[in-house]
Amino acid sequence: MSRYGGESPSADFAARLYADGVAFEDRDAALLRAVAEAGSLNAAAQSLGRSYSRAHKRLSTLEDAFGPLLDRQRGGASGGGSELTDLAETLLARFDRLRAEYSGVAETDETVLEGRVVERTGELGVVETDAGELRALVEADAETVQVSIRADAVTLQSPDAAPMAAETSARNRLSGTVTDIDAGEAVATVTVDVGAERPLAALVTCRSLELLDLAVGDPVVASLKAMTIRAIPR
Repeated sequence: MSRYGGESPSADFAARLYADGVAFEDRDAALLRAVAEAGSLNAAAQSLGRSYSRAHKRLSTLEDAFGPLLDRQRGGASGGGSELTDLAETLLARFDRLRAEYSGVAETDETVLEGRVVERTGELGVVETDAGELRALVEADAETVQVSIRADAVTLQSPDAAPMAAETSARNRLSGTVTDIDAGEAVATVTVDVGAERPLAALVTCRSLELLDLAVGDPVVASLKAMTIRAIPR
C-alpha cells in the first residue's frame, strides 16, 4: 500500500490515489461501490449509465496497477457475479480518508485579500492587491473588493518551472516564500508569504509536497485559476 499517493510535478489537489501512473478517482470508487451493491460488473455499469465494455476496460486498467479488485464467479446456480476483494475494500477506505481529510481542510482554509478593481472584461476583472494583480470574477460595479481564495484552488510550482501557455491568460502566478507546512496523513496545508497582509494557504497532497521538496523558507510560485477566485464588494 506504500505505493499509493499523489504524483504530480506541481502540487495541486483532487482526491486521487496513484499506482504505477494510474489514478484512482471518484468515478472508480463509484464503480467499485456499484459492483458491491449490484453484485456484478455488468449490473454496476448499467446502474451508473456506463457501457459494460468501458467499465470492464477501466477495471482492467485499475487491476493492472493496483492489484485484484474483484472476485469473479462464473455460472452456477446463482448465475455468477462479482464481489470486492479485501484490497478493493482497503483502497476504498483509504480513498474515503483522503477525501474526508481534504474536504475538512478545504472548507476551513481560505485566504482573503483586500484589493481594488482596475480593469474589467465582462465578468472577469483585474484586481490590484498587495500580492500583485489578480484576475478574478468580479461583481458588477464593484470597485473596492475582497478577493477570496480557497486553499484547494491554489497550485504550487517551483520558481523555475515554465508556465504552461494556457496559464498566461487563464491563471494568476504569485511568487512567494513558504512560511509554514502543516502536514496530515495524506494532505498538507502550505502557507506562503506573497507580500500581502495575510499569507496565502495552499492545499496539496503530501506526495506532491515530497516531489516539490518544499521546506519552510523555500521560494515557490502559487498558480491560481481566474475562474476559481471571486471578488466581492468590501
